Amino acid sequence: MKKIIFTPLLITLLFASLGCSGQLTMREKSAAIGTVSGAAVGAIIGSTVGSPGAGAGIGSAVGLAAGAFIGDRMLKKEAKETQQQQELEQNQAELARQQQELEQMKQKQEW
Repeated sequence: MKKIIFTPLLITLLFASLGCSGQLTMREKSAAIGTVSGAAVGAIIGSTVGSPGAGAGIGSAVGLAAGAFIGDRMLKKEAKETQQQQELEQNQAELARQQQELEQMKQKQEW
């Protein structure tokens, strides 16, 4: 029974890893980690009640959803931080320009 359950799981993981060409996004990484972690925890919990396969299946689905959600939130936070950093750099450039302009005005008044 275990072989019947874990063979498709291993095949799915193999195809999933081969199908990922290029770099994974944070959401994809989190979803993968959540799926594997959920399956492991689900199998452990399921084995205590006599159904490790069902536990692994349910755990992997819950882990996938939770991992994707967490990864999505992390991507949004990263995008917000990037935007804030760009705004900070723009403000610093504007401040430097205004300070230079102020110095030029002071020099003109000294003449």
